[in-house]
Parts: sequence; structure tokens; C-alpha cells
Amino acid sequence: MPLNQKPRPQLVLLTAPGIEDPHNLEAIAQRADIVRAHAQDLGHALAGADALLMWDFFSSALADAWTGADALRWVHVAAAGVDAMLFDELAASPVTLTNAHGVFDGPIAEFVLASIMAQDKMLHANKSLQRAGIWKHREPTRTAGSRVIVVGTGGIGRATARLLRAVGMEVAGAGRTARESDPDFGTVFASSELAARVGAADHVVLAAPLTEATRGLINAGVLAAMKNSAHLVNIGRGALVDEPALVEALRTGQIAAASLDVVAVEPLGEGHPFWTMENVHISAHLSGDVDGWRDALADQFLANLDAYISGDPLANIVDKDRGYVSSATV
Repeated sequence: MPLNQKPRPQLVLLTAPGIEDPHNLEAIAQRADIVRAHAQDLGHALAGADALLMWDFFSSALADAWTGADALRWVHVAAAGVDAMLFDELAASPVTLTNAHGVFDGPIAEFVLASIMAQDKMLHANKSLQRAGIWKHREPTRTAGSRVIVVGTGGIGRATARLLRAVGMEVAGAGRTARESDPDFGTVFASSELAARVGAADHVVLAAPLTEATRGLINAGVLAAMKNSAHLVNIGRGALVDEPALVEALRTGQIAAASLDVVAVEPLGEGHPFWTMENVHISAHLSGDVDGWRDALADQFLANLDAYISGDPLANIVDKDRGYVSSATV
């Protein structure tokens, strides 16, 4: 090997049955020696590998396989959320963690707008009346001018704020650090003040990463402070919400409705109250998964792999103490 030529990286591709391979796998294979692995054999596959692509991005297998990671330098998660990766050993290690920051921002913002419009325009109730053969005139809510709090001011939250403001909604943000004159939110208040602020909101959108600071953020106290007409939208992580408290708030009419793309345990269990509550609208963690989303994830990884091989800075490095890409203020 010439002195100026680096050895090819050994890359573990963590996948699972039923998950399509990256569309550019051949291009990846031209740059790295690929070892395919499923969760049960990840520990063995990691021996000697310096990079890991978590293509099975919901997997928590790395924590159990960590002792096999004897040469690992870089882990890329093909998702925005990295909470399953922030176990103590990885967090304390020098291993660089990157994610899919940016890929899902626009599609999820569109999904949030659709959820809000469906609530304001009574689209869910209209469908129920249609199925029952009932013609009933009602008066929907004007969306422009309504107030929204977006919890989480990273890339997804910012794309959401921009889109909601474009249709005339008044948007404020809740994040780790309070500030004024934010380019996308105007006012950002500290998430710790949420209970004191949510009473003004018609819609509360959860777009925060799951960290120890945000787990259970929407608790009984916050729900009790919301308007009876308020609508909660969660496209972040299910564990941001105290689900028993939310069930009670929805059952008693403390808040009007919830649109939940994520829940604490996925898939949502048989018999869970959310399934049959008329004021709950469930989707199967699909808000960002528009046509071509896996191709976009694969292209993003390939660009980062090229940077890794050339020794250039990697994109989307996660701050392992905070749990998100530090360039994205939340």
C-alpha cells in the first residue's frame, strides 16, 4: 500500500429482515469493506470494524454488542432521533456519532400542518359523519391567526415554525435556552416554563429530542394548563408525554384532541385507550417517511462516508451530552 493511501474502512451495516438495502450500496462497497449484520450477530460483526451504519435505526442492539466494538470510531444513525444510542459506554467513548439531521425537516413540517388543518377543519369528524350517513352542517376553525407553541427548536421545529407562519399562524418556540428575535420563532422561552405558557396556545407541537431533560415534559401539570380547546401534536418521541396523564386529559375534556405520530411503546399495544378515543388521531411513526426518504438517507450517508475517508469534518455530529446535533439550537 502506498504511504499516502489510507486503508479501506471496515463498515458494519446493521440491517434487519424486511428492510431494503441502501439504493447506493454498490457505491458504498466501492469505498468500504462491508460486513452485514443483524441485531443478534452485531457483537461479532463489530470486531475490527471502524464504522457502523445503523440502517436498522430503531435497533438498540449496539448497547448489548458494545464489548465487541474494539476498533469503532464512527457510528451513523439513519434517523433524526438518537436516544437509543446514548447509553453510558458510547456516550463516554471517543466514538463520533452522527445522524440524519435535515432529511426529515420539510416532510415532518408538512405533516404537522396537515394535522393542524385536519383538526381545525373537522376532517376527522367529517369522515365519521360520512360513514354514519349523516349530513350535518358545522363551523370549522380559522387556522390563520391561531397560536402555536413548537417544543423543540432544532431543524424539524424550525421547518415547522416557518411553514406554520407562512399560513398565518402565530408561532412561539420552547427550547433549552430562552431568547428573543429568533429568525424562525420570534420568541423562544425555556421549556421549563411550559406550564406557564401553554394556556395561550391553540396547538402544541412536540418536536424535541428525547433526553433526560425532555422525558415526560408534557405531564399532568402542563396538560392542566392547556386550553380545553387545545390540540397536541407529537412528531418527536412518545416518551416526551406522560401517556396516562394524556389519556385522562383527553377523556375528561381537559384538552380537545391529540394527533400522535409517535407513542411511548411502538407499535401501539392492542387494547390501548388511544385506539378507540374519538379525539385521538394515530399514525404509525410515518410523518417524515415521504417517497424517496430511504434514498435520501443513503445519499446523506455516502457523502459523510466520503468525508470520513478523506479526513474531512463529518456532518451532523451529535453532541452526546445534549443528545442532538449541537449546531441545531433546541
